[in-house]
Amino acid sequence: MHSSSDKIKQPKIGVRGTLVYLTGDPFFEASENCLQYIEDGMLVVEDGKIIQCGSTSEIMKLIDASMPIHHYPAGIILPGFIDTHIHYVQTDIVGSYGKQLLDWLEQYTFPAEKEFSSYEHCKKVAKRFMDEMLKSGTTTALVFCAVYPQSVDALFEEAQSRNVRLIAGKVLMDRNAPTALQDTAQSGYDDSKKLIEKWHNKGRLQYAITPRFAPTSTPEQLTAAGQLWKEHPTTYVQSHIAENVQEIIWAKELFPERKGYLDIYDHYGLTGKRAVYAHGIHLTEDEFQCCHDTETSLAHCPSSNLFLGSGLFNISDAKKSNRPVEVGIGSDIGAGTSFSLLTNLNEAYKVAQLRNVSLDALKLLYLATLGGARALSLEDKIGTLEVGKEADFVVLNKHATPLLKERMNRVESIEEALFVLTILGNEETVDATYVAGVPVYQKSKIVE
Repeated sequence: MHSSSDKIKQPKIGVRGTLVYLTGDPFFEASENCLQYIEDGMLVVEDGKIIQCGSTSEIMKLIDASMPIHHYPAGIILPGFIDTHIHYVQTDIVGSYGKQLLDWLEQYTFPAEKEFSSYEHCKKVAKRFMDEMLKSGTTTALVFCAVYPQSVDALFEEAQSRNVRLIAGKVLMDRNAPTALQDTAQSGYDDSKKLIEKWHNKGRLQYAITPRFAPTSTPEQLTAAGQLWKEHPTTYVQSHIAENVQEIIWAKELFPERKGYLDIYDHYGLTGKRAVYAHGIHLTEDEFQCCHDTETSLAHCPSSNLFLGSGLFNISDAKKSNRPVEVGIGSDIGAGTSFSLLTNLNEAYKVAQLRNVSLDALKLLYLATLGGARALSLEDKIGTLEVGKEADFVVLNKHATPLLKERMNRVESIEEALFVLTILGNEETVDATYVAGVPVYQKSKIVE
């Protein structure tokens, strides 16, 4: 394991393939101003960072001939994918038949989360979760754990052993949930505080204060969560908002003094930079304005929203030029049905189409890379392949299947190739996933 005091020394290596990343937001900037594309490019990584990025021909002139080079002739190298909303404790209930959100929570989610009272169970699921995540090309995630502190310990231990950048937190729930899954305003505060002291900013790990959603927390608990964030302002806040119409009605019944759903969180000091709310399907114009004003981010979870029939997120509303909101993509395992963010981007494209909005390849790529990094206020560390960034990246094989290989023969631009990979790709398209410069998942043999 890597503790925060370890200096991770790694040999210098080169990674060669087609390099693609964004340096701006294609929702607002012309593609030629934000797309970086090098057809035959190379990254040089050392000690977990990218130290060179450029064309292979130029970099070969500068490097020692003995440096190992990992070559992916059919590979498109992208920044590692960033999942801005996922529940590791729901890994084992993916694909459970259900009606809508509130029924699904009662029938599947709560029974599954009770099992995390066992530390051994936490450890087993944390390992499976991390395997699936890395196999899908996801290198950073914002994760919900269970109400039990040991569920956080097990996940952070697993992430630390692989040097993965991860943000996670213990769920806070002190009402409207099974007794075995409830904490109290005080115990939730105390447990979260201990976990922050133990894990926050230890290596590549960060903590998120995690009220499940307003209906499962009393005003006292939300007050305590807001106080905790004031005391530890570099941590994150994550929760759910405006996912389901019945949920919104319920929240308004429980907090009649507040003018809307987001106003509940805002009132208790839980909006701001590094606050990330999942879904936001039914947000009002005032609520989008509040997100913009407070720099609160949203996690768009299209697979989950379709699966539970929650509704169609309006990406063009969120990205209005006069008050833009940062939006990342979330798999929302386990109501979401795939760990693969490529699959989730495919769903995001279709959701937008049903809203009469066409998301091109660069907008989709942005949501899973630089957009996710900005939503998490981590754009100084991840989200691009620029020199100085952490060496988290994914290699997609554009010839991963016979169909894909034939389809690629017809593409006429890198944008078209990226779009095809987004629509036809999934975890099987991932050739390799690198975390801090180390290949932690490898499907094909590296050509050196």
